[in-house]
Amino acid sequence: MTIVLTKPDVTPEELLKLPDAASYELVDGQLVERNVSTLSALVEGLVYVKVQPHVAANKLGLVWPGTLGFQCFPGHPNKVRKPDVSFVKASRITKELLETGHFPLAPDLAVEVISPGDLAHEVAEKIEEYRDAGVSLIWVIEPELRIVDVYRKDGTVSRLRESDELSGEDVLPGFHCPVAELFPEIA
Repeated sequence: MTIVLTKPDVTPEELLKLPDAASYELVDGQLVERNVSTLSALVEGLVYVKVQPHVAANKLGLVWPGTLGFQCFPGHPNKVRKPDVSFVKASRITKELLETGHFPLAPDLAVEVISPGDLAHEVAEKIEEYRDAGVSLIWVIEPELRIVDVYRKDGTVSRLRESDELSGEDVLPGFHCPVAELFPEIA
């Protein structure tokens, strides 16, 4: 007789209690370790320090680094994704929402910074999940290639290179940043 050992499903509430919860997402009840590299972590920080001051100065809403989990996927109550940077408009935020463990609404902007260990099909799956959840704007940043792919709610996609400018469009009104500034200067 063969005994098959399966990992028990983890609930979103159990994920919150893990001492290293920031290192994991939850996909259909299974813990998935978030890939990170020195370069991707640096780019995540550069994006955050570009977006957050603009949002604060214009009272647009709130920006989070990659530790906030979003539990906003219709039909998938045991899914928690953690974009590397996320933004939610002020008009959608309530005091009660800020007291939840995982944010129950989709972000208006989700940013994914690609790490060397990320698989293309996994990144594509995340993009589709964000779109299905109603995320209006998704930036997928590839530090090694120094490009940004912009996915919009209407289904259009643009690829930006270092010489281009990234815009917050109607999600982050007034936000503009040269793509080159999202990447470290390497001597």
